[in-house]
Amino acid sequence: MSPADPASSPTSSTHPDVLRADLALHGTAVLERGLVPGAVVLLANGHVLWSGPSTDAPSYETARTIEHDGLVLPGLVDIHCHGGGGSSFPDAAGPDQMLQAVLEHRRHGTTSLVASLVTASPDTLRARVADLAGLAADGEITAIHLEGPFISEARKGAQNPEHITGGDAALVRELAGVAGGALATMTVAPEAEDMDAVITALAESGAVPSLGHTDCTSAEMTWAIKASRAALRRAHGRSSLPTATHLFNGMRPIHHRDPGPAFACLDAAARGEMVVELVADGAHLDHRTVAHVFAVAAEDHVMLVTDAMAAAGMADGQYTLGAQEVTVAGGVATLTHGGSIAGGTAHLLDVLRHTVQGSGVDLVRAVRAATIVPATVLGMQDTIGSLEAGRRADVLLVDSQLQPVTVLRGGESV
Repeated sequence: MSPADPASSPTSSTHPDVLRADLALHGTAVLERGLVPGAVVLLANGHVLWSGPSTDAPSYETARTIEHDGLVLPGLVDIHCHGGGGSSFPDAAGPDQMLQAVLEHRRHGTTSLVASLVTASPDTLRARVADLAGLAADGEITAIHLEGPFISEARKGAQNPEHITGGDAALVRELAGVAGGALATMTVAPEAEDMDAVITALAESGAVPSLGHTDCTSAEMTWAIKASRAALRRAHGRSSLPTATHLFNGMRPIHHRDPGPAFACLDAAARGEMVVELVADGAHLDHRTVAHVFAVAAEDHVMLVTDAMAAAGMADGQYTLGAQEVTVAGGVATLTHGGSIAGGTAHLLDVLRHTVQGSGVDLVRAVRAATIVPATVLGMQDTIGSLEAGRRADVLLVDSQLQPVTVLRGGESV
């Protein structure tokens, strides 16, 4: 339905059945019902007022209309990101530097970002979590993710082995307190010391255990998934399901006589008992691996992440991640000494594009993996992650090749 023109409809301002929008978006949209050509998305006061097919649209008047030839997507939600724009959350001097990374990703469509740290000393973790807690309180980041220090030295990837330790439930509770409710996830290895107590502490602190950076067996991973689900149910936390940190990466590889943890995670995702992360940036995983995971996992049990570090959006060169030197060449980040992959350099929209164009994953399912699925893990599905009425007005307009055109966050242009 075409919007009413306030200038030519003098009675509309007092008509109780007319919706009043700040902005009306017209185009093909990814909504909860699927891909909707000829959709209308109405935004008002920083929230979605209404969305759906134009043929079902109510009467409305709007201050501004955008006719978009590409796709209208929900703002993206990245639940695992270490930095970008030349700045690193683990290495930043303070919140101002951290905010540079947030804005780099926001400009490319990531309107909700979980800032990730890496293994470090307790004092460093306390300081970085305190800085991030301030950004969370200001609404600049959505939450905090701790990647370590209770991980496997054998599968540490780009983590600093000097600070890898056994599980410490007291430290979990302390860091959660410093975070002020913003600690959302923590990567832990099932085989780490006192992991049962750590999983319980995470769940009771409002955080989701994310199982990864592990050299555990299939049986150990299966136990950790079961223990995490039980702890999350008891705590009535933000999610009832644990996650797998960047599936396949930082894990004992699959072998026909030693299946390891990845198969256990994928089986759990297929049963609807776990949500698995994929860094589908073309470097961390083969495109066919991404396609296989989406084919096996249950609907809405895969989420796309960047694992981005400071080089995201930047040129090749030298960077740091958790005080370790990183070389970026051809857009691939590796430890300067050792050669392990050291995070990603893509934005989440790039990961989405790889997933659709490289792996052949259905557009709607891929978009959900970068929006509503991580929002649900965060327990924020009623606030972000979709274009349903009442959600924050986070909108990403892209062209036919999934390149960014316009980003709105809370209805404001980024």
